[in-house]
Amino acid sequence: MFEDYGNLKYFLVPAIIVGTIKLTILGLSTVSLIADFLLPATNYTKYGSKKGAWALVTGSSDGLGLEFSKQLAAKGFNIVLASRTQSKLEALATEINEKYGVETKIVAVDVTKPGADEEIFTAIKSLPVAVLVNNVGRSHSIPVPFAETDLEELEGIITINTTFTLKLTRLVVPVINDTAAKLKVKGLIVTMGSFGGLLPTPYLAVYSGSKAFLQNWSVSLAAELPNVDVEFVLSYLVTSSMSKIKRTSFMIPNPKNFVKATLSKLGRRNGAQERFATTTPYWSHALMHFGIDQTVGVYSKVANSLNYSMHKDIRRRALRKAERQKKAL
Repeated sequence: MFEDYGNLKYFLVPAIIVGTIKLTILGLSTVSLIADFLLPATNYTKYGSKKGAWALVTGSSDGLGLEFSKQLAAKGFNIVLASRTQSKLEALATEINEKYGVETKIVAVDVTKPGADEEIFTAIKSLPVAVLVNNVGRSHSIPVPFAETDLEELEGIITINTTFTLKLTRLVVPVINDTAAKLKVKGLIVTMGSFGGLLPTPYLAVYSGSKAFLQNWSVSLAAELPNVDVEFVLSYLVTSSMSKIKRTSFMIPNPKNFVKATLSKLGRRNGAQERFATTTPYWSHALMHFGIDQTVGVYSKVANSLNYSMHKDIRRRALRKAERQKKAL
């Protein structure tokens, strides 16, 4: 009996040590998660707010981009509005000018077209741009198996989410560095991510891959730019034309509340406790991210299978709706 106990202790002791370490890490991560939401809001004077600095927001005429534009203007930044529709940009520029008393500049551009990045750069290269918000993005019209993905849709997602974003950022980084030096502030680059990239997502494979690519690119960039804070923002669902969701819930905020949470807690990990230069700012999204990471894991078969079932069902319902609408014509 005692000999059996002696052999058993060689297994128990390491197990206890490992368990203690894991519980300690979980405890510290939980404390950090709570602290990130209780600490004071981010102060944007360090990025040049109310000092004449400009913020460039892509995809600025709708949804999250519109809210980033308004809320950064409210903090005292002049705003460069870059999006496709001239009339929407003009209306937003007028609203921002009148409500927040800052300057605006409009760049109406189709980011799927060659040279879109250079067109925006030409418009901003002489401005003291300190902030870049890479918000413009595209997803699938409905969930779809990869092998059935429309080629135009596939190329559009890759062009907008990755190629354009990288090419524009490459051009704007030197401008941000110059502005930071002249105004004696830090630069800021914010890139919008998604739970579709956090968790590999069947039936949204191209979109999922593009956002996962942006995650690694953004974090790599964060290490390269000592005078610029680079943040990758992870979002679950938000009411928007892209998500096709109109009603809010505790898990699905509207763009205004999501951007408010993002700008309030920028620079903190919130739910992205396991990631550098990454934040999951909205409280319910943060809890979801933290819970998945601490249990099954974002790359687990369990998470993948649940995502597969959910998006397969969404596709089935979308196809049924399309068929009903077709018959009604």
